[in-house]
Amino acid sequence: MKKLLLIISCVIGFSACSDDVGKVSLGLFTTKDVVIEANQDPKVTGVTCHISHVEANFDFSDPSDMSIACRQTGEITAEQLAKIDRSINGEVIFKQSKSILFKSLKVRRIYDTKQKTLIYLSYSTKESSGSHHHSVSTVALYNTNAWSWAVSQNAKANN
Repeated sequence: MKKLLLIISCVIGFSACSDDVGKVSLGLFTTKDVVIEANQDPKVTGVTCHISHVEANFDFSDPSDMSIACRQTGEITAEQLAKIDRSINGEVIFKQSKSILFKSLKVRRIYDTKQKTLIYLSYSTKESSGSHHHSVSTVALYNTNAWSWAVSQNAKANN
C-alpha cells in the first residue's frame, strides 16, 4: 500500500517522490542529521536531483541550508520537454515542509532556451540569518534525445 501511495504522489508531483539515500549524524550530542535524498523530476524522468539538508529531530524548525546536484540519469526526450513549464519562473517540482511555521524547501525547474539547459533551483521559503538560502544545479541537453528539439526552440525564440 505504501508503495502505491508513493507512486501516486510521484505522478502528481508531491515530495513523496524522494528516496533517502544517505543520513549522517552531525555528532554524538546532537539530534541533527544531514539527510541526502534522491528526487526524480516528475516530468523529465531522465533527471535525478540529490538534495542534502539538515534534519533537526525534536526541533520546531529545521535549518534552511541545503545543497542540490542534478544529473542526467536516463533518457531526456522532446516529448518530456514539451510538457514542462518554460516560463521565466519555471515550476515547482518538489516541496518539503521544514517547520511548523510555514517554512518549506522547494525545488523549481527552469528552462534556459538559449543555453538549452534545465536549471534546478533549491531554496528556502523563509528568510534565515538575513538570507533565503538557495542552491542551483544544471543539466545540459547536449547529447540527449531532446537536443534537436532544444535547437529548434532556440531558433523560434530568436525569430
